[in-house]
Amino acid sequence: MLKKFVLSVAAAAALPAFALNTGDLAFTAFNADEDGWAMVALADVGADTQVYFSDNEWDGAAFNTGESFSSWTSGASSIAAGTVIRFSKTDNSTLLAASVGTLARETVASSTNWGLSATADTLYAYLGTSAAVPTTFLAAISSGTFGTLVDGSLSNTGLALGAGAIQLKAGSDYAEYSSARSGQTSFADYKTLVSDVSKWNDLGDGSFTNTVPDTTAFSVTAIPEPETYALMLVGLAALGMLSRRRA
Repeated sequence: MLKKFVLSVAAAAALPAFALNTGDLAFTAFNADEDGWAMVALADVGADTQVYFSDNEWDGAAFNTGESFSSWTSGASSIAAGTVIRFSKTDNSTLLAASVGTLARETVASSTNWGLSATADTLYAYLGTSAAVPTTFLAAISSGTFGTLVDGSLSNTGLALGAGAIQLKAGSDYAEYSSARSGQTSFADYKTLVSDVSKWNDLGDGSFTNTVPDTTAFSVTAIPEPETYALMLVGLAALGMLSRRRA
């Protein structure tokens, strides 16, 4: 019985932890003209995970109303860290889509202004008990100014500029992360890079309705575990001893 219990605990411990935390989804593109955006998963996303989006302003305690709420369901299979998901045509009730999983509108009262404003807008990604009740903020991006009543706050989100939140040029229509997508030793190492607005190509005001964001996946460079180095040293020592005997 004890052996079975130990095996059960070990098996449970070996299962992947898919609960998303702040920064585990990060924006990589923003397109106010096409009313779309892209995000990279910097941790594995579990099957049937639900993430909410809103461009209503957050005041530090709640969202206001008058704009929109939507939700993304990841799908029946888990999504590997490094995957980039594109969300497109969110202003169109029949054409809105996600490249992985399903994007849908949330029927919250006063959600009438769908899509992103080309003047200035702030978009939040978060987990919640419902679309209007966030529990964990994952990321935020703004073409306005965080901290104002007009554009929304980062207060009580766990986000900060350069740490999960990105503030673009005022009124920017299109911007995209344009730095490294490979070479880091862990996906968490990309969090600072992706949140650094200096690593973005911000095209400002213009016409970008047909501009498609880069959806190239992020990757990591594996570093051998200490046990691997130990085995290599043992192997080299054995080869040295064998060479001495032959000599």
